[in-house]
This record gives sequence, C-alpha cells and structure tokens, in this order.
Amino acid sequence: MVPAFLRQVPLFRRLDEAQLRAVAALAGERQFAKGEMIILAEAEGDALFVIQQGQVKVSLIHEDGREVILSFLGPEEVFGELALLDGKPRSATVTATAPTRLLVLRRSDFLRLLVGTPQIAISLLEELAARLRRTDQQIEGLALFNVASRLSRTLLRLALERGVEVPEGYALEAPPTHQQLANMTGSTRETVSRVLKQLESQGYIARQGGQILILRDEG
Repeated sequence: MVPAFLRQVPLFRRLDEAQLRAVAALAGERQFAKGEMIILAEAEGDALFVIQQGQVKVSLIHEDGREVILSFLGPEEVFGELALLDGKPRSATVTATAPTRLLVLRRSDFLRLLVGTPQIAISLLEELAARLRRTDQQIEGLALFNVASRLSRTLLRLALERGVEVPEGYALEAPPTHQQLANMTGSTRETVSRVLKQLESQGYIARQGGQILILRDEG
C-alpha cells in the first residue's frame, strides 16, 4: 500500500519500484487529531512528513497571538523539508486541521536517500522553488493589493490547487473559515465576510452548502 501511495507523491515521482520500496521501508507512520500540533516553530526538527490523509495548516504565530497562515497542505504533499536539509529549527508551526495520517522519514535516513537517489534531490529542489514562488506572491499581495484583491487571489489559488472543476467553475468543497482567510490575507474576519458578500453580489463567487464556487468568466 505505501509504495503505491508514494508513487503519487511528486517528491518521489522519479523513483522506480525498487527505490519506492526502499523509501517505504524507512518510513514510519503517525496520526494526529484535528487541532493537534504536529510541528512547533523554532523547535528542533529531524523528520520529513508526507501527508497520507487529512489536512494541515502551516502558519506563523506572533508573540501577541496573531497568526499568519502560509498555506494548507493535503494528501501527497510534504512538509518539514527545510529543517531536514539544514538541521536548523523549524521555520513554521504545522497543525492538523482534520484527522491526519502522516508518513515520517527521519533526517539521517532521508539524507542517505538523497546521496543514493539523486532523483529525489531534483524533485525536492522543484518543490522548494515552487514554495518560494508562492511565498513571494503572498508577500507581494500583502504589500501591493487591497483586501478584495488579496482575498480574490487567495481564493483563486486555493481553487486551482485544491478545487474540484465543475461546470460553473471551481468548487472549494471545504474552504477555509472566514478567520482563516483573514489570517491568510492580513485582514480581519469581519472584512473577509464583507468582501465575500461583495464578490458574491458581483457574480465572481457563489456559496452553496458550505462550498465556495469560483465562477467562470463567461465574458
């Protein structure tokens, strides 16, 4: 089961069957309840995590308690790779937002894999580059755009990353809460609620039974 799952993980997509089995033999498994903290920022880190099931939130928490959400990650995505490579403390806090099952690769095992399997190193560089690009876009949005633009860009990114394509556009079946969207866009829950109503009245989104539909531009 685990080698078949690993075949779907972008980080390991270049590996052959024998290499996938070698990775699976080194991986442990851990489970976390909704709301349980998986990684604490500034803590020592010695493991890479692969999400088998569930969802996690990656965030920064300021001393005054304010939270900035960097991303949500789901099945087949990885986290914890930075501390794995440089041996430095974790750069963000990761919390389960649903019951979550993870595969765990220890640093010593993973570094041996990198030496013996350069295909993983190439995929890891691609993953790090993609995350850096998303972070740059998020910083740019916070600096240059108003709340409506930031929220629209965030919804569109989430729709493309996690949405389900439907005839009307893209459906976010389990969208972030208004507070989570506020923490992703440097806003407040009240402002997010107001802007969502505006986007809905203008025909950019629709809300149905807990879903958010990002509507196609028919023009």
